[in-house]
Amino acid sequence: MNNFDFLVGEWTVANRKLRERLVGSEEWEEFQASSVAWNLLDGGGQIDQFTFPDGTTALTLRLVDPRTQQWSLRWAASTDGVLLPPVIGSFTDGVGTFYGDDEHQGTPVRVRYVWSEITENSARWEQAFSADDEQSWEINWTMQLTRKQ
Repeated sequence: MNNFDFLVGEWTVANRKLRERLVGSEEWEEFQASSVAWNLLDGGGQIDQFTFPDGTTALTLRLVDPRTQQWSLRWAASTDGVLLPPVIGSFTDGVGTFYGDDEHQGTPVRVRYVWSEITENSARWEQAFSADDEQSWEINWTMQLTRKQ
């Protein structure tokens, strides 16, 4: 069983996304999406695909290193077709925390994903950026997933 088995299936996703990142904005946009996830590579990987209200799609590719049990997660969207740099981490006490390096509008950022509040029928994901070497974090996107019945 892999750490992301809980995600296999179809979901309704309540998104809350900061309109502008790293500028002190407190203005959020909220929208619904749907997703479907499935395992691959004999449980050593997983893909989920999101469909957003404007018709764009995105996916997450997750791969586990069987030696270290560290997961690498990579995101891509139909808007640009770019596979973003990975965030890497693992689960401890039912919470998955993953870190990576990227940039936002030319500014280098540390990226953090957190998977939490995981049950059979729900889960929470959040993304945060740090532009100051992890001294502070700005949560800029959350997803509350509810399993489709």
